[in-house]
Amino acid sequence: MEKKMPREMTGAELQSMLKSTINFKSLGGVKCRELDLSPEEKQWFFDCKIGLFVHWGLYSVLGQGEWAKFNEQIPDEEYEALADELGREEFHPEEWVEIAQDFGARYMVMVTRHHDGFSLWDSPGSYRHFTSWERGPHRDYVKEYVQACREAGMKVGLYYSLMDWRFPGYFDPEGQRENAELMKKEVYDQVEELARDYEPDILWYDGAWLAHKGSDTSSAWFWEPDKLNKMARSYRPGLLINPRSGWEGDFYCDEGSHEITGKIIPVPWEKNMCICSGCSWGWMENDPVSDFDWLIRMMVNVVCRGGNWLVNIGPDKNGKISDEIRNRIHEVGEWLRRYGESIYNTMAGPYEPVDNVYGSTFHENTVYLHILDREKFGELYLPYLDNEIEAAHLFRGAEISVHRTEKGIRLPLPASAKDQTGSPDTILVLKMKKTVKEKREQIHFTGKE
Repeated sequence: MEKKMPREMTGAELQSMLKSTINFKSLGGVKCRELDLSPEEKQWFFDCKIGLFVHWGLYSVLGQGEWAKFNEQIPDEEYEALADELGREEFHPEEWVEIAQDFGARYMVMVTRHHDGFSLWDSPGSYRHFTSWERGPHRDYVKEYVQACREAGMKVGLYYSLMDWRFPGYFDPEGQRENAELMKKEVYDQVEELARDYEPDILWYDGAWLAHKGSDTSSAWFWEPDKLNKMARSYRPGLLINPRSGWEGDFYCDEGSHEITGKIIPVPWEKNMCICSGCSWGWMENDPVSDFDWLIRMMVNVVCRGGNWLVNIGPDKNGKISDEIRNRIHEVGEWLRRYGESIYNTMAGPYEPVDNVYGSTFHENTVYLHILDREKFGELYLPYLDNEIEAAHLFRGAEISVHRTEKGIRLPLPASAKDQTGSPDTILVLKMKKTVKEKREQIHFTGKE
């Protein structure tokens, strides 16, 4: 049977029709129907919902952010010497996996190489052997991380930046085409190594834009991302790939700590943000840690709009994170251990979110209503659907009366509801008469305005 072509939607239509603050990066990537995965092949990603991102590399020695080499114009020799200080104390990536599990994450994404070109694995394709295997710690951190993830039952994501500041051709791909092609060869060699030797579940690209101009998609002419990703998929057929290589990808990405509002997004997407202030993805000393309530609100707002939540930590040069970050991670994980049934293995809907008031998730005929403002919720009516509420109760708590009126459905909350979760999210469980229908569509966001 011929595949159904996705409906095209411009970036402006996304903002207007869905009235959303969500800003997808790298819209309008190269189309390649041969690379499309089926909804069934992506389902595990939808079900996981929560992921942990880890930015760690030579920049972690400096504590000035992952762009330190470029921003401070650090000479190559001085910067490369930092490899001798990376991971010198006793450190194992198993600690990151333990942190991810404590957080409630079901998948991880580790930076294997950032824009500085330093690779955290034994990479024969690395230009001038700039790797953790050849330099400094003499360890294959990617191998250790993947093994730790697999042993813990965690899905494995590998981040890889296509740009490499060591190549003058990156900054002038037309004028120094031979050097730029050498950088491109490094990319193809290393992506092949990662896909073939480490068998990731997610390939998470970044840095495809050239000369720090334009976007990932505007530089697709150079990288030929359809060719690159066909090669990666030849080793890992079910590999999920984000859109940051210039190909449209298997899911969209919204980056940053801005508020999430608007309607349910009917395509696979992921929110990428830091657990700290967001001024840096790499380690910075005394970077403020986000409030617990704010993180729970963000998670609920993302999941109730159909997204996954990928939260970043930046370990220090020895792979450690502060007690403050650990405590916050534990707090979020504790919440998920209690109420994760309303997050994991769910889909967004069937009720469209009301910004800063409520949203919903569902699994089969069970709907979880996430209420972020109990007072305002008490003033609203739920709309009638083509599916009837048969019963309602607080999550593992008292039954709730269902009042059907001409204006809609009222679900009065008891006074005890305010203390239900110890967080801004009060959860109601609605048992529906029929299985709830998904709102997922096939849409191609063109990036055009």
